[in-house]
Amino acid sequence: MSKNNDFGMPSPINGSSQNKKNKHPILWGLLIFLLLGIGSGGVYAYSVFTHTEKTVAKTYKDTNATKLRNVSSVLSQKKPFSILLMGTDTGALGRSDMGRTDTMIIATVNPSTKKTTLTSIPRDTQVKIDGSGEDSSKINSAYTYGGKDGATLAVNTVQNLLDVPIDFYMLINMGGLEQIVDAVDGVDVKPLLTFDLEGTHYKKGQKIHLTGKQALAYTRMRHSDPMGDYGRQKRQKQIITAIAGKATSVNSLANYKQLLKTIDGNMITDLSFNDMITVETNYGSASESIKSDLLQGTSTAVEGLSYEVPTSDEKKRVSNAIRSELGLKESTQDFTSLEQQLSK
Repeated sequence: MSKNNDFGMPSPINGSSQNKKNKHPILWGLLIFLLLGIGSGGVYAYSVFTHTEKTVAKTYKDTNATKLRNVSSVLSQKKPFSILLMGTDTGALGRSDMGRTDTMIIATVNPSTKKTTLTSIPRDTQVKIDGSGEDSSKINSAYTYGGKDGATLAVNTVQNLLDVPIDFYMLINMGGLEQIVDAVDGVDVKPLLTFDLEGTHYKKGQKIHLTGKQALAYTRMRHSDPMGDYGRQKRQKQIITAIAGKATSVNSLANYKQLLKTIDGNMITDLSFNDMITVETNYGSASESIKSDLLQGTSTAVEGLSYEVPTSDEKKRVSNAIRSELGLKESTQDFTSLEQQLSK
């Protein structure tokens, strides 16, 4: 698949954080247009709530993933939970295949520490995917190998890689991004660098209003960015944050309906509507601080293919960091053994 055509959720740069005053952080930005009816007042409240509930029912898709704990109990007890955020490079530009999850982020949401941590997994991370028939694969292909049950295989692969429980997943394609931007009548951003793409001039630091198509182009561009994939991830983060801000200011029923319509067919999740209400009601404090982490690998050629290969120590570090945020004991998994399996 061409490297020019990848899109995913905004993936953080290691060590970055968001200001506590930001009322619409990344996770809530992704959920905001699903939760529009909750807390919206006036004449539209009931209609919006009803439409939201019906739309969420269409996006819901359970998995056969081996969940490592009782997720219903986790939410009912207001314990920290995790959600695997995935983005595919399909749904626009004439692309209708399954695609690959070129962005994968584990979000841990902790209401006690009032913190959400986003841990990104590089798309080229070397893993062994059960049932793929391959000794070594890139983690972004787990979703593809899984076929109709792609989310299941992606969740299981991440759990096996890091020995962390994945309580929920959420997946969106790039067509969803384009349509959502148009549904909120475009977004304003200040480009992080100057470049020209598909007839639009982007000047660093100069605010520009983007349509859905332009926003998609802005998030997809990577090879003209000196920061490469990291720069692309920062621009994705800009767009999603801008969407969250615009979504909360939408004041017409027509726009609400359009927003909800955009996720139908572009987004799937195993968060039910009741789960989302629980998150919105009991986990709002976790939005006060957004931290970022990254599973750091080393670019390595394996049988002619380029992988990002994290050491066993790095996998253990990330595993224990995530487990700590979830209130769990340190991992007892032998990451050295896994490293040896992949090196064969």
